[in-house]
Amino acid sequence: MTLSASCRALLLCLPVAMVFFAPAPMPARAEGQAPMRVFLNHARVLKLDRPVSKVIVGNSAIADATVADPRTIVLTGRNAGMTNLVILDSDDQPVVDERILVAHDEDYVLRLYRSVVPTIQTCTPVCAPLPVVKNN
Repeated sequence: MTLSASCRALLLCLPVAMVFFAPAPMPARAEGQAPMRVFLNHARVLKLDRPVSKVIVGNSAIADATVADPRTIVLTGRNAGMTNLVILDSDDQPVVDERILVAHDEDYVLRLYRSVVPTIQTCTPVCAPLPVVKNN
C-alpha cells in the first residue's frame, strides 16, 4: 500500500505542527499560593512568629485586620470578594503577603434558579437572600 504525496506531506508536517500548537504546560503552583479563606462576617485569628509593626489590607471594604497584640492579628470578612493582606515587621520586612478570599460559608448557602436570574440565599437557620456586593 502506498501513500499519496499529500498524505506523506501531512504525516511529515504533523509532528512539527504538534510542537508549535501543543498547549503550554501549566506552571506548578506553590503550596502557599492558594488564597487564605475567611467567611463573611466571621473573624480569623492569625498567630505570627515575630512582632509586627504595620498591617495593610488592599481593600478594607472586603476584609479588616485588627492588631490584638504584636504577634496576633484578627482578620474579619466584611464583604464577599478578593483582596490582599500585607504584614510588615519593624524592619519593614514582610511577615505575611497573602491573597484573602472572603466568601459565604457554603454549608449554609442555598442556590435557587428561577427563569434566568439566580438567587443566592444563606440559611442560618432561616433562609434569606444574600445582598449582591459589587467591587469597584
